[in-house]
Amino acid sequence: MKKVLAAFGLTVATLFSSAGIAAADYKIDVEGAHAFIQFKIKHLGYSWLLGRFNTFDGDFSYDANSPNDSHIKLEIDVASIDSNHAERDKHLRNKDFLDVKKYPKATFKSTKIEFSDATSATVTGELTLRGVNKTISFPISKIGEGKDPWGGYRVGFEGKTELKLSDYGITYNLGPASTHVALHLYIEGIRK
Repeated sequence: MKKVLAAFGLTVATLFSSAGIAAADYKIDVEGAHAFIQFKIKHLGYSWLLGRFNTFDGDFSYDANSPNDSHIKLEIDVASIDSNHAERDKHLRNKDFLDVKKYPKATFKSTKIEFSDATSATVTGELTLRGVNKTISFPISKIGEGKDPWGGYRVGFEGKTELKLSDYGITYNLGPASTHVALHLYIEGIRK
């Protein structure tokens, strides 16, 4: 009986320690440039203007065995906006758009992540941009996870959302086709 109880205790301990190992915190890989925050907005309704934020940071928690317990936190240096045109970027940084002197950072912190299957989820959280805080929800997809060649462990996701500029106090007239901006997030994390 003692052997049975000892074996049961060992099994329970193993299960709990395995669950603890599976849960992990990840640092977003900005140093290796394996994460990107890009944007896309129509230019006069005739074409697309593409760009990105070069400087951001964050982390997230993810466990494939309990994915709905995941969370993410991001901080973006909005002055790092890069549309591949210096004069336009200068305009995007001023009061007409991002007003980076007054609002140097944008942040996102998830409040809920709901997976519908092993790779698809909806993220809900608080986005603060230009001093305005709003709850947004958007779909994400898990790209994959596993060991890397340098002895680390990684997991990657992608997501896309659309923001109405006037919701964040950006009312500069870009024309009726340019009232919303699409954000594309490509997030790869290295397990801490």
